[in-house]
Amino acid sequence: MKEISSIRPSPIAGSWYPGNKTVLHDTISQYLEDADEPHLPGRVFGLIAPHAGYFYSGSTAGYAYRCVRDENFDICAVFSPLHDYQPFDFLTSAHKTYATPLGEMAIAEKLVEDIDADLQSRSDLFLQHIAYDREHSLEIQLPFLQVALKKPFELLPIMVRTHHPDTLHTAAESIARVLAGKRVLLVASTDLSHFYSLKEANNFDQVMTSQFTNFDPQGVLEAESGQKGFACGAGAVALTLWTAKLLGARQVTLLHHTTSAEASGDASSVVGYAAAAITG
Repeated sequence: MKEISSIRPSPIAGSWYPGNKTVLHDTISQYLEDADEPHLPGRVFGLIAPHAGYFYSGSTAGYAYRCVRDENFDICAVFSPLHDYQPFDFLTSAHKTYATPLGEMAIAEKLVEDIDADLQSRSDLFLQHIAYDREHSLEIQLPFLQVALKKPFELLPIMVRTHHPDTLHTAAESIARVLAGKRVLLVASTDLSHFYSLKEANNFDQVMTSQFTNFDPQGVLEAESGQKGFACGAGAVALTLWTAKLLGARQVTLLHHTTSAEASGDASSVVGYAAAAITG
């Protein structure tokens, strides 16, 4: 049986984002610099950020991470979808670190164990460990965290494959119990509508982002299931919002919205992107 490497190697550096350390750092620094300075009503508990290649969504992601530039967090909990099929509701990495061209981030293994134990003690849910995944939506957030934050942090990676509200709320309760009292940043990774015309995309995205700003995780799931608005990471967003509420957050502010048309010039079939801040 093949031994699992302690390091999860990046399958997307050099394609979805620059593979050169200096170019990557400078690219993200410019996204942060170009984003408007946010005026938020309280401290930041979490972010919602897009996960396309940086050519398309990096500037929008810059608006999210500008909110935490030069901040310090002990833990960064990144919740993303998993685009590959796996028959599990929640998954995490079987590796010990994630690697990007900017360096390695240690996974908070004890927190992962504690969340898994809490889930199993209260439900039939658990965190399934997977190795050598190719999930871009979680990794794409990591270089932004490495550049924006002042000091290193431990990473809590959770990939979400369920849109069931009770399942997500149960998981949020376990996560919040384990993270309570810690200096933590939650990050929800999602894009919005896919492959509609620019006009249709803007309409769908307005519906979905209004669920964000209403701080309504149930509304996020219902908009997706009712096809009134779309977020490929709807489950991850709902999990983040419920967890943030339990940790004391009270408001979500939309920071930026755009579509792939801005980068590609093609308005006939676009993907939507949004950045938002979750505050207390």
